[in-house]
Amino acid sequence: MSSAVTGASHDSAAPLAGPREWAALAVLALPVLLISVDMTVLGFAVPYLSEELAPSSAELLWIVDIYSFVLAGLLVTMGTLGDRVGRRRLLLIGSAGFGLASLLAAYAQSAEVLIAARALLGLAGATLMPSTLSLLRNIFLDPRQRLVAIATWASMFSAGSALGPIVGGWLLEHFHWGSVFLINLPVMALILVLTPLLVAESRDPSPGRYDLPSAALSLLAMLPVVYGVKKIAEYGLAPVPVAAIAVGLLLGYLFVRRQLRLADPMIDVRLFKIRAFSVGVATNFMVIFAMVSSLFFLTQYLQIVQGISPLRAGLLLLPGLGLSVAAHFAAVALARRLSMGTVIVIGLVMTATGFLLMTQAPTEGGAVLVAVAFAVIGCGVGITDTLTNDAILTAAPPSRAGAASAISETAYELGAAMGVAILGSVLTAMYRLHLDHVPGVPAPAMDAAKETLGGAVTAAGELPAASGDALLDTARAAFTDGMHATSLIAALLVAYAAVQAGLLLRGQGAGSPHRGEKDPAAEPDSAAARR
Repeated sequence: MSSAVTGASHDSAAPLAGPREWAALAVLALPVLLISVDMTVLGFAVPYLSEELAPSSAELLWIVDIYSFVLAGLLVTMGTLGDRVGRRRLLLIGSAGFGLASLLAAYAQSAEVLIAARALLGLAGATLMPSTLSLLRNIFLDPRQRLVAIATWASMFSAGSALGPIVGGWLLEHFHWGSVFLINLPVMALILVLTPLLVAESRDPSPGRYDLPSAALSLLAMLPVVYGVKKIAEYGLAPVPVAAIAVGLLLGYLFVRRQLRLADPMIDVRLFKIRAFSVGVATNFMVIFAMVSSLFFLTQYLQIVQGISPLRAGLLLLPGLGLSVAAHFAAVALARRLSMGTVIVIGLVMTATGFLLMTQAPTEGGAVLVAVAFAVIGCGVGITDTLTNDAILTAAPPSRAGAASAISETAYELGAAMGVAILGSVLTAMYRLHLDHVPGVPAPAMDAAKETLGGAVTAAGELPAASGDALLDTARAAFTDGMHATSLIAALLVAYAAVQAGLLLRGQGAGSPHRGEKDPAAEPDSAAARR
């Protein structure tokens, strides 16, 4: 049985949430909705900003994923900062910063400025996500209500992804690509006005000393690894990226070692001894790794390979994104009848099946197949997310809600960033490999075409009709081959996650420690207990 059922019998005295708390949930869902819209809209804007800013393939990947890298690197730091200064206060500060960074991104005049603006968005976004989830953990004390609240919160990722293509597609057909960032401003205004009225402040009553070396290590361990992985994926093994990965791993080891020795750690790594917690974090990482990378290449496939307008492309993905929203709430009902492990495996198998379907997408006439495949993926992800997040949150004591939610969000954002970086780089490598020399196309045009698919469209438009058509046909086929390869990798990764969850969570209820294991958060010698 899930914690939504079993926990109710143990926490019958927990107060029930009222209208104010549910209204607070609506406000706290807005940042999640906003960030999800932002990620989806950017994918649809890639062909437009590629044409105007002419980024290289590496710059294009940085434009897409620098936001997630910075956000993932700072989530833990901001989560623990919110525990100390107040989670609502941090949410308000981050909302104001996110709005200002959106203005800078909207009017960026070069790829470098847009990358910098996206990095600032990541910095501000790192204050939003842990704050919302940790506030929910302290607002909804009843286990049943908390699971519904988490399902609602998690469904906003899918709802934003569904809304993004519709709003973004319309904007891109009528306005400059920078308008996709300006839509953040009214949402930020709502958050700044409504949060003080509806959301009560919460913080860790005994947070302990804030450890600046840990904050630095958490960021410095992330960036060298990401840099090294991206460079190896793009250009193959070389001394500098390998050294960067080694440095990042060393710093990561030092970070973990420091957390184990501190009386007040930034991350209570002992939480990973709880099987439900550790498997939930790992599953979130692998699922988002695959899911976000698919949005990166699907938007280009539909718009450039299939020749579909942004609005129509968004409508094709809408059924899958809508099913993902519904699946979050279906997971609540399933959790009352099946074990957590069983429900998670069902969702993961569906997700892997959808990616396998994508490996069959043709160069021409593949829009319907992709829409069906994405619908299967969205449904599977929606089923999985609710229970993994519930497992992660309920494993942590309320006073460490910020740190626990930061770990959960780090898995999300790092998975998103690494998915785009690694699978995006694999796609780029496959695209270049299959884009052989086309007769009649000069070398400068071929070089531009090999940078990005958008570059191939621009280069083809400057050539005679016969040569341009030949270049474009070859580029579309090469991109489709690359999409097949990345979809297969994603399917294998999610299948592994399904096997892992099935073996490690067999018969286990959602959010409760594994039978026979002690909850390290409750052990008297743990850092959490000392506080």
